[in-house]
Amino acid sequence: MARVIFDEEMCKGCRLCTTVCPRKIVIMKKEDVFNSKGFHPAAVAEMEKCTGCCFCAIICPDCVIEVQK
Repeated sequence: MARVIFDEEMCKGCRLCTTVCPRKIVIMKKEDVFNSKGFHPAAVAEMEKCTGCCFCAIICPDCVIEVQK
């Protein structure tokens, strides 16, 4: 099973990762969750459904996503 790790402090909430996930499991954290820069960070809702395709990590302009297989 793949594991996706987001550097939440570096995430600027651009949502690009949510648009490319074929399983639609990459989401933005709840509206009341912010990083220290004031952005809503992304996360994986159901890690067990992740295939490790790396699309989210590839599209991230700030390289805040790491995929471990």
